[in-house]
Amino acid sequence: MAQIVLIHSAYGLRPAVSAAAERLRAAGHVVHTPDLYEGRVFEDVEAGMAYRDEVTNDELLRRAIKAVAPLLSAGAGTEQGLVYAGFSLGGALAQNLALADERARGLLLLHGTSDIREDARTGIPVQLHVAEPDPFEPEDWLNTWYLLMTRAGADVEVHRYHGAGHLYTDPELPDYDAEAAELTWAAALDFLAELDG
Repeated sequence: MAQIVLIHSAYGLRPAVSAAAERLRAAGHVVHTPDLYEGRVFEDVEAGMAYRDEVTNDELLRRAIKAVAPLLSAGAGTEQGLVYAGFSLGGALAQNLALADERARGLLLLHGTSDIREDARTGIPVQLHVAEPDPFEPEDWLNTWYLLMTRAGADVEVHRYHGAGHLYTDPELPDYDAEAAELTWAAALDFLAELDG
């Protein structure tokens, strides 16, 4: 059983995030889904990104840290460390949290990554799922991200889904790709099971 922090995308805490959390809970994991948009949900990515820009990435990261802090306190049941996960923008935030948490157990990235400091150090297992091609995660950047993450010491596994849309795991969005989504969740559940092993 893993304790997972699952962070929503720029669309906000959509039903797909809750459904993903339930899927992970059904596999025996404890899942936390912080609402960094404080109740706001958007129907298109432009509106969601505009709100993100208004709030700023720094403020969203501050909100994420505040949401995670109680889970890191003594007696919170996270002695083995948290698994950080997120969708797109949420993946970027999850990555920042994981790299700052010396006790992090793993990092599951769905559709999104973040910059990595040159001096970053971690030994966590990382699994990334991303469309191919993806306008938000271009090939050159993904190559750089992979090199930096492995140089930092992470054990990185990348899954690419040719022809899928950016947020292909959300069945209510035009990006949805059922086959890619099922392959993603199968691999993600295996990844989480290995962390328990």
